[in-house]
Amino acid sequence: MEQSADELNTADGQLGDGDLGVTMIQGFRNILEILDSLPEDIGMAIYACAKAFTKSSGSSYGTLMATGMMAVAKVKKGQKKIEVEEVSQLFDIALEAMQKRGKANLGDKTVLDVIAAARDAAKNQSDWLKMLHKINHTINDTIEHFQNRQSQVGRARIFGEKSIGLDDPGMLAFKRMFESLEKYQGKSTS
Repeated sequence: MEQSADELNTADGQLGDGDLGVTMIQGFRNILEILDSLPEDIGMAIYACAKAFTKSSGSSYGTLMATGMMAVAKVKKGQKKIEVEEVSQLFDIALEAMQKRGKANLGDKTVLDVIAAARDAAKNQSDWLKMLHKINHTINDTIEHFQNRQSQVGRARIFGEKSIGLDDPGMLAFKRMFESLEKYQGKSTS
């Protein structure tokens, strides 16, 4: 996120208030601060990360991310790990909670569209690195697909036709998170 902050702030400045990079940096710094104290219970750990992330700001993106993480945390409570075969279902759980909270629909040119694409890419996968590679490829395709569409929700919708040709900042932030996961996973297996 540190390396992507300027890109995210610039993208957000074109369609919003220009602070998405700051939100993401602070959110992940807050998570890093509690990293060593996270419990073995993966659900409780995800819940703690969601709480830490929301301390970064009152941004709508941060709230949506935390909402999705909390929904996943409830399902994973009492468990010690996430299996690759359940990732698609966990994306679906997060997506449903985020749609309900943000009142957006698929096709509105929001982060929800890349989450749905990631969910679909994760189906029937059994290898972490291959799954992350497929998710990243799908996220890129989804962002490209929506680039020439008009934003339909949030601050971006206010820009109307000016949003055509611009990437959705939330989609970009999600892309950067998953690129980092693939790089990290690749290093941990080599």
